[in-house]
Amino acid sequence: MFATCLAAATLLSGCVTNTEGGNPEGWEPIVPDAVPEIAALVPDEVAADGTLSIGANPPFAPFEFKDSAGALVGLEMDLGRAVAGVMGLDFDPQDMDFAMILPAVQSGSLDAGMSGFTDNPERRESFDFVNFLYAGIQWAQQPGAGIDPSHPCGLTVSVQRTTVSETDDVRPKSEACVEAGEEPITVLSFDTADNAALAALVGRADAYSADSPVTAWAVERSDGKLELVGDMFDAAPYGFAVPKDSALGPAMAQAMQHLIETGDYERILAQWNVDTGLLEQGMLNEQPIEELG
Repeated sequence: MFATCLAAATLLSGCVTNTEGGNPEGWEPIVPDAVPEIAALVPDEVAADGTLSIGANPPFAPFEFKDSAGALVGLEMDLGRAVAGVMGLDFDPQDMDFAMILPAVQSGSLDAGMSGFTDNPERRESFDFVNFLYAGIQWAQQPGAGIDPSHPCGLTVSVQRTTVSETDDVRPKSEACVEAGEEPITVLSFDTADNAALAALVGRADAYSADSPVTAWAVERSDGKLELVGDMFDAAPYGFAVPKDSALGPAMAQAMQHLIETGDYERILAQWNVDTGLLEQGMLNEQPIEELG
């Protein structure tokens, strides 16, 4: 059993530490020059030190994970760096516990959170979200396991702790099972997405629930030991979290609009093999920037 787990861990850890640096084959940095009229929108408290400080919780590939040198890389890191460049700022990503990121943004010790945050009404009460992608929840299983995500009563399902897969998908489904007189779901919550995926890969969990790009990334790197099951559901926008009503939100949304117009946005996502759910315009809290005024 130990040897099996070790081999499985090696398969999934390829997205976290490898000899190729972590970025996909053919990847190249895309960091646009500053746009003065957008840089002028950056609030003084952010512009003062010339950096955009953000919190991220790796590994959450392909959005953020660590390369073989320990640096944070990923789709969200590339987009954040490009947004910072447009605003005339350096990019300062910081590795921290997922549950601590939003409180740090709220307290002002970070400018923004970039860690696969789903922009939902509950979070929007306390934060604004600069949207960058639409995605949903997707389940994975061992090949041929016959899991039905719409009827998972009695199963063991792995998730990353405090993500929407836990709070909005698996735990509510478990409660519904109990209300229907069926067995609850055993929820295995992990601090990282790769450990949650690994639990399904080695058979500790019957299935794995995560954001669709994250599940697809794990399946792609599982050497055939995991497969997608069921359709993606509960599609929602991802967003960079910023303090509520801060001028930073509109500034970042304008920077995202610039990336969309120049094609840099699409090129960044394409390097991470993401070609669905792309935005057609910059948005803040799902509201197009031209409507923000």
